[in-house]
Amino acid sequence: MARAPIRTICLGLAALAATALSVPAAAQLYSEGYQFLQAVKNREGDEATEMLSQPGTTIVNSRDVSTGETGLHITVERRDVTWTKFLLQEGANPNIADNRGRTPLIAAAQIGFIEGVQALVDAGARMDIGNETGETPLIAAVHARNVELIEVLVSAGADPDRADNAGRTARDYAAMPGVSGRVLAAIERSEDDAEANEARTYGPVF
Repeated sequence: MARAPIRTICLGLAALAATALSVPAAAQLYSEGYQFLQAVKNREGDEATEMLSQPGTTIVNSRDVSTGETGLHITVERRDVTWTKFLLQEGANPNIADNRGRTPLIAAAQIGFIEGVQALVDAGARMDIGNETGETPLIAAVHARNVELIEVLVSAGADPDRADNAGRTARDYAAMPGVSGRVLAAIERSEDDAEANEARTYGPVF
């Protein structure tokens, strides 16, 4: 009669031991990245700096296991240019997309965070990467009718003829009925300015 309870207890202890072994492994796999992202979320500069100071660390590009977001996504979404520049200075990759295909530049463009857009552009963010629907930062700016942002992006090299998954480009959306002519004009004016700057940079010098 006593054997069954003893066997049950042994099986339970074995299950607990297996769980105890698996939890530390998972914790080791995610703990540093999780702690870093928490430090970024909580604006804990000393903690983040200490973690980033470890030789050979790539923790600055840690991604949230559920959303795929990096520290740059976090700082951009709260419109925090100081932390955004700090992470970029520490080597954060501005071209890592989250699970919805959003790069930090797309996220910044979608909320009209112009300072963040400029910081990411200056750090080498790719202009024409689209999210899961193919929406590029420039298309997001056109949807928002954000003329200033359109000018920043086109001047930085964004392609107004890059199509999304529906086959429409930023120029197409800007020319749609009901959209202010200022939107399309901003694209065309910025293209002209970019071409003029390029000509001045690479033209003959007398």
